[in-house]
Amino acid sequence: MLQIQGFVFNFASENTYIIYNENKNAWLIDPGNMNAQETQAISNFITENGLKIQKILLTHAHIDHVFGLQWAFDTFKVPVNMHQEDQEVLDMLQASGIRFGMNINPVKVDIEYVKEGDELDLDGEKFKIYHVPGHSPGSVVYHHENQKFMISGDVLFEGSIGRTDLYKGNYEQLIEGIKTKLFILDGDTQVFSGHGNPTTIGFEKQYNPFFK
Repeated sequence: MLQIQGFVFNFASENTYIIYNENKNAWLIDPGNMNAQETQAISNFITENGLKIQKILLTHAHIDHVFGLQWAFDTFKVPVNMHQEDQEVLDMLQASGIRFGMNINPVKVDIEYVKEGDELDLDGEKFKIYHVPGHSPGSVVYHHENQKFMISGDVLFEGSIGRTDLYKGNYEQLIEGIKTKLFILDGDTQVFSGHGNPTTIGFEKQYNPFFK
């Protein structure tokens, strides 16, 4: 049985997640910690629970989801999984920082690209990967079918969808991807989003105003 721990970080109230199992093996997803206090919070949780971070996963590479990426890579020395289409977004991190009045160094991490149809394995627990662009070109969703939950990044929110007015955003593409890849899943599937509260596929199919 996998456990999910969420943290709310940085000025964008971004959700960072840790998924872990009874063997204490864990994945760190979208490390958005941007200051010492936030970094200490996530470090304390990992240490107190004796977790061993095996992978760092990115749903996408927007600035609010990668503030802590360099720290995470330097600390845990494990590969970063992301979609190749978001490499250019990650490469723009320094420029993105300037727009927010921040001086951010380019990240130097080891990246292993994931793509639609790939599966990731945490001690036998399989995660399917869906490429759902529109918010960013390389946005992906990590779906655990057996336990009926997904980490959706900024693709799908409670009552909303990701912004499509950012670099290489595409509203029609995002809507189509959600309809054809996520809304076909079991309605009980929990959605852990990049911002805000968890929701379910069934709730969003029925009530999300973007799909009326």
